[in-house]
Amino acid sequence: MSSALRSPTPRPRRMKKDESFLGKLGGTLARKRRAREVSDLQEEGKNAINSPMSPALADIHPEDTQLEENEERTMIDPTSRDDPKFKELVKVLLNWINDVLVEERIIVKQLEEDLYDGQVLQKLLEKLAGCKLNVTEVTQSEIGQKQKLQTVLEAVHDLLRPRGWALRWSVDSIHGKNLVAILHLLVSLAMHFRAPIRLPEHVTVQVVVVRSLITFVNKHLNKLNLEVTELETQFADGVYLVLLMGLLEDYFVPLHNFYLTPESFDQKVHNVSFAFELMLDGGLKKPKARPEDVVNLDLKSTLRVLYNLFTKYKNVE
Repeated sequence: MSSALRSPTPRPRRMKKDESFLGKLGGTLARKRRAREVSDLQEEGKNAINSPMSPALADIHPEDTQLEENEERTMIDPTSRDDPKFKELVKVLLNWINDVLVEERIIVKQLEEDLYDGQVLQKLLEKLAGCKLNVTEVTQSEIGQKQKLQTVLEAVHDLLRPRGWALRWSVDSIHGKNLVAILHLLVSLAMHFRAPIRLPEHVTVQVVVVRSLITFVNKHLNKLNLEVTELETQFADGVYLVLLMGLLEDYFVPLHNFYLTPESFDQKVHNVSFAFELMLDGGLKKPKARPEDVVNLDLKSTLRVLYNLFTKYKNVE
């Protein structure tokens, strides 16, 4: 890596009115601007887990598979995670699970990380229902984990369907560590088995619709004739993040400060780290995600970074 790339973050200079990235990139990027109507970015999609004591849960359909046409993926707004009622709901469910599984010597510390592979859910259901599921005890592969989840969720559905409850989760959403889906599942189980716990009422979470984030980034990247369709992969090398920051803050980022066509893992990490530095210069808080997580295609980390940009710059033309 050259010494220029190790140098402190330069103070980007403002673009003149007639100056743009297109002229500065020397033909690397296409010069033709793409005209596009951008839908209203204010729509972030408010959904709620309303009154968990009632089986009529809110209409949320989070999916963590590839974003298909007309499909919407969601993530929880970080401010909702700090809501006292939301924290209380998570805490009550955690304590309940650990109480049920105390004899199994299983300790759950984080719902998304500990329940996604189906192992804990299997033990929880077997303990609650007094049954034994026909699944492989331990499996490391993604296919094996999803097969186990499929078996566990089918058993859950057999219990809940006769009562007419809506099922707000799927194998993909649970395995994708979607907390909204996991909470819906656990609340339903707690209610069905009459868990000796008090669930806080009227817990509301605001979720961000991924489609809104895609619309937001494309509104600006289209100025360079660039198009994003998959957030987790197209931001992984950091190039679009750097260019997006320049567009949002209205300055030209010197090409020698990042790799326009990164090839190695380290070069991609450098690009994402440099984009993070530009975010700090723009007054944003330091991203909670690590550059390495973005490069490794961790969707949750990428969404958090883009959501922070969306929050600050959603009204920038």
